[in-house]
Parts: sequence; structure tokens; C-alpha cells
Amino acid sequence: MAAPTLEQITRAPKVLLHDHLDGGLRPSTVVELAKEAGHTLPTTDPEELGRWFTAGAHRHDLDLYLETFEHTVAVMQTKDALMRVAAECAEDLADDGIVYAEVRFAPELHLQGGLTLDEVVEAVLEGFRIGSAGRDITIGTLATAMRHAANSLEIAELALRHRDEGVVGFDIAGSEAGHPPTRHLAAFQEVAKANGHITIHAGEAFGLPSIWEALQLCGAERLGHGVRIVDDITFDENGRPRLGRLAAFVRDRRVPLEMCPSSNVHTGAAPSIAEHPIGLLTRLRFRVTVNTDNRLMSDVTLSRELHNLVEAFGFGWDEIEWLTVNAMKSAFWPFDQRLRIIQGKIKPGFAALRAEEL
Repeated sequence: MAAPTLEQITRAPKVLLHDHLDGGLRPSTVVELAKEAGHTLPTTDPEELGRWFTAGAHRHDLDLYLETFEHTVAVMQTKDALMRVAAECAEDLADDGIVYAEVRFAPELHLQGGLTLDEVVEAVLEGFRIGSAGRDITIGTLATAMRHAANSLEIAELALRHRDEGVVGFDIAGSEAGHPPTRHLAAFQEVAKANGHITIHAGEAFGLPSIWEALQLCGAERLGHGVRIVDDITFDENGRPRLGRLAAFVRDRRVPLEMCPSSNVHTGAAPSIAEHPIGLLTRLRFRVTVNTDNRLMSDVTLSRELHNLVEAFGFGWDEIEWLTVNAMKSAFWPFDQRLRIIQGKIKPGFAALRAEEL
């Protein structure tokens, strides 16, 4: 059977769990919103600006990578801007064949124009409703707290206030070094007490201690990135992998790994797509999912990311469907609705694509 093409993968029903709203703007929208806000950009030519974002992000350092967000966050400070960015996000994801997505954003970063935290969330949710209307996509939202700040408990409470309107979980993000997840333990406990969902950026730029804290002390159900779990896998003299206790726990418990290969290459967490641990972790049958992280900064779509894995590891339809079902199983959406998407959209969609090969 021929390898899946990018065009075919684009038509496949896909699931995205790790995508940042402020990392996925259209360059033309950044230019227009910056003009309205009086914000100075490196260039006002959309094509040049897109290249600037990508070049700025490809510096193999997470902290340098995060610097590029200064410009996207700066133009997302009004209700109208947030609604527009969210609506366009929904449109772009649907155009890429994504049937379910969880998009995350940090409400505390969007207060410079005088909005309250609740107004920020309401604007984003409204934008997603507008952009999803008439399109075959369901979007849940993750409220993210910045790990270097001290607002996590307030953001956790915010997420819980809006859980019935579409905020499906709580997250922390930002530079890992020096900012362990346990600094925000009160926030995680607040979410857990309310039976809410938790995912934590861990094991991207920092290693096993970050993953261990996220899982065993903070109650993470999923790991944002989690790429450094490979540090707990060794090989014997015959090349057979041996899992350490933490790696075995992650695999045995089916802890979902929200893996973002292109982003990991750009931040320096992996040397290349071909050398990314996702190949090994897929072979070892960890609960791997594939994600975009920041579509603008990494100049990537989920379809292109999956096609990168076809080229790097020889993945076929079986692997792509397995990764997609993994993601839908791992979503913070009600179980019956997850099942409905798997049985009603994902499996029939992949069956139809396979039938084209016959």
C-alpha cells in the first residue's frame, strides 16, 4: 500500500490536543490587529512576518522560542481581537480536517486592554462558537496559567467557572527551568477537588523530575510534550529497550503524551524529526498523540506534522489512525461524545481513505 500523501492526510479526520491560541495566528491578522492597536512589528508584510516568526522560533532554545509571542499577545488585548483570532483558529483547524481540538491560552496575558479574566475567556469561547458554526469541528478550551507567575489558583478557579461553557481543563505553561509544577500545587488541588481535568507542560526543556512532579504530586492526566521520558529508557547489549520505573508507569497507566515534533526540534528538545523520540515511543506503544503546539511559529499544520512522520518513520494509515484514536481517547470531552466521534467520524473516515488504495 502506498504511503499516505499530504493531500490524503489533510482529508483524514484528525484530533488535536496541544495547540496554543497565541501561537497560531494568521500573519495577515497580526498585521491588521497591530495596526489597530498601534503596535510596532518587525515588518508589516504578512509573508515576511510569517518568515520572521518562524526564523525567530527556530533557535533551539525554549526561552528564545517564547520571545516571539510578544507580538501575538500584544495584538490580542481586546474582545474583538480575541474573538477574531479564536474564530479564525476554528476555521483553520477545520480546513485542515480536524474534527476535535483542544486549544489552550493563558487568560492572564490578555488583560492589558482592560478586560477581566472572565471577559477574556468569554470572548475566546464566543470566537470558537462563531468559527465552528457550520463546520465539522468540536473545540474544547484549556485555561493555562503561566508557571513563572503567581496567578495559577485564580486561573484554576476561572477554568472551573467556565467548565460548562467549553473550558475542558487546566494547564500550566512557560519556561520549565526553575519553575517546577509543584509551585502551583494549590491550583491543581483546586481543580482535582472539583473533578476537573489537568494537563501539564512537562518534560519538554526539563527532564524526568518535571514529569514525575507533574504526575505524582500534581495529578496530571496528560503530559504536554513529555518528550524527555526517553531519558528513563535504556538499551541492553542486544539493543532491547528497558524501561525505568517512571517510563514504565507512564506506559502502563496509558498517560497520554501530547507530542509536538516540529516544535521540539525548534526549541532544541530534539535534534530533528527523524531523531525525535516519537518513533521509539510509538514502537513501544506509549499513548502517543501528535500535535502542532504553535502553528505560526513552527509553520506547521497537523496534516503536515503527520506527513513528516510518514516520511521520517514510514508511518502508514494504521499508525496515523492509531495516533488519532489515541488523541480522541485522551480528550477532556465526555466519554460518550468521544466514542461518537471515534465511531461516527474517525473510523469511517480512515476506512474511506484506505478504500481509495484498493
